Amino acid sequence: MNALEHWVGDTSRFFSTYWRQSPHIFEPPGGASSPFTLGDIDAALGSGFFHEPYLEMWADDSRLPFRNYTSPRTVAGERPGGFVDTSKVRGLLDEGATLLLRNVDQWHAPTRRLLTRLAGELGREIEAFFFVTPAGRAGLPLHRDDADVLVVQVSGSKHWSVHEGPADGNWGAGRVRRGEAQPTEIMKAVLRQGEVLYIPRGFAHRATGQDGLSAHLSLTIREVGSADLAESLRECLAQDLQVAARPVSDATLSDAGAALLETARDRLAALTPEALITHARRRGVERMPGTPDSLSLVELAAAWPARGGAADDGPGDAGAGASTGTEHGPGAGRRPAESATA
Repeated sequence: MNALEHWVGDTSRFFSTYWRQSPHIFEPPGGASSPFTLGDIDAALGSGFFHEPYLEMWADDSRLPFRNYTSPRTVAGERPGGFVDTSKVRGLLDEGATLLLRNVDQWHAPTRRLLTRLAGELGREIEAFFFVTPAGRAGLPLHRDDADVLVVQVSGSKHWSVHEGPADGNWGAGRVRRGEAQPTEIMKAVLRQGEVLYIPRGFAHRATGQDGLSAHLSLTIREVGSADLAESLRECLAQDLQVAARPVSDATLSDAGAALLETARDRLAALTPEALITHARRRGVERMPGTPDSLSLVELAAAWPARGGAADDGPGDAGAGASTGTEHGPGAGRRPAESATA
């Protein structure tokens, strides 16, 4: 079973009936599982390293100032700010504020692995966000996302109001302002634990906590726009050009210009709209965070030879304390560094 099928069931029906057309709630057998849970929030915030802007708090349709839920720390005599203060976060939750965790895939490995699989299946850039909302309180204001959204309810339940999508391509993502034409509501539903809600790109929506402490994971499936296509067109026409970087005369500069134009014409004639769109989507997927290289300090420590070379001394080795010009590792044979507290 692929990653999308686990959440929406029959993927052929999903694309033919709902994709970019209408919102829908899916009820996977046994419930959809989320790679990120409330316990993962506790672990992340409990580390003491969590920092804004990965965490935001919202109340009354507005993002609260960072200072309301972060505090400075003393590090090496300095007082950097922005560290998440769990006591302040808990106090705001008790008052009805919503907790929003941004780009979970950048710092939570299981979520990153899920998104990598989904991006491979869909060929589009995907990001992950996590919301925690007290019962009876709204999260973000009515807004549109420049992405198709898959929501899995992790804890409690949440009431969703989904409104119609934009009439044409001249629309913007973000809050639906009260002074502008309000989109017609087309769905009112309660999402329960293990259920999945699909919201098409650009369809305005708003969620309110229903029962218990409501928590959900949102996966935003990004689509390219005209600006992305223009950037991909530039790359397709300009990549691997075989011309001199700095022509030294007017004549050779003119020759370089002619060669560039000829190459661009040939490439443009061969380029199809589908290839351009695929190129732009691939650029988005390549922006997604990959698995970071591990320092492997445990392995390094286990493999690091004993200091002083005693374990390597043998019949053909230099005498103890003699310098052979060969180091066993970084800093081997050097004078020990002075203590940081000296």
